[in-house]
Amino acid sequence: MLVVRPAGPSDLDHLLELAILSGPGFTSLPEDPDQLAQRLDLSRDSFSGTIEPQERWYTLMLEESDTGDVDGVGSVKAAVGLKRPFFSFRVVNHTQSSPSLGIRLDQKTLVLVNECTGWSEVGSLFLKADRRKGGAGRLLSQSRYMLIGAEPELFADTVLAELRGVFTPDGACPFWDHVAHKFFPMEFEEADRMTGSTDKQFILDLAPRHPIYIELLPEPARAVIGKVHPQGVPAMALLESEGFRPNGLVDIFDAGPTVCCDRDNIRTVRDARRLTAVLADEVESELPALISTDHVHDFRAVRQRALVEGDTVIIARDTADALRVKAGDIVRVKS
Repeated sequence: MLVVRPAGPSDLDHLLELAILSGPGFTSLPEDPDQLAQRLDLSRDSFSGTIEPQERWYTLMLEESDTGDVDGVGSVKAAVGLKRPFFSFRVVNHTQSSPSLGIRLDQKTLVLVNECTGWSEVGSLFLKADRRKGGAGRLLSQSRYMLIGAEPELFADTVLAELRGVFTPDGACPFWDHVAHKFFPMEFEEADRMTGSTDKQFILDLAPRHPIYIELLPEPARAVIGKVHPQGVPAMALLESEGFRPNGLVDIFDAGPTVCCDRDNIRTVRDARRLTAVLADEVESELPALISTDHVHDFRAVRQRALVEGDTVIIARDTADALRVKAGDIVRVKS
């Protein structure tokens, strides 16, 4: 059975393997054991509630319970931009006209902004290639919203997600090569690493202080602004199905899009119900449901058969074992 569970320090080898498989441009999964170890310590402290709510970064693992294999990762940051700026480019439209010539021009520019301070962020969604079918991706993605819905007061009113921008098959990034690299004279990997491990002062020091006119950029750079990496297309579709929409912001290094949604309007947060668990040897239901615990500290999620009857939900005993719940406990269910 596939189970989504909290990540902790013992998951370092698993997380490093996923980071290596994720490839370039996945800022939240650096191929750096020290950074990943710090992140797993932070995840442990976040789930245990030993740090302030706004400092928490919950990391989730997708595990096959029978084998112990870890096949995917996802995460929720309680708040971004509080201790380190959260920089983006905003795509701004400027209209110019000459009535005497009868000419009107709409010019788009990129403007450096820091607009998302305090928002929550869902991210780090990555699965091994052989797990990207059969609903595993949807389970892992939706589990993040079940986590938010379990204790919504721990998260911000607005939730965002950043998607990786376009890279060529040989690992080149058109936007970086033609635009960002002009301001950050270093390798993409170095800038990516510094974004995750420093206070980002280097961005404030070196980033363009004036609007960049998109029409003046080389065509390969223009073509990828706001576009998603091919591997991120399924993730984008999942986000859109939950109600996330582009908000006009793009990443300053690869120009991947940012999407956002009001926390309480995320479909899984809004539609999941708190029900009392009833255990049975068999469940007379053909349709699986998304089921999770109702607290952050002991969070677990599965997709298994469930039968809703009023304010109760009948689940199989092995499902209850996977969730570590017993009869009479409250669980959250999204049909």
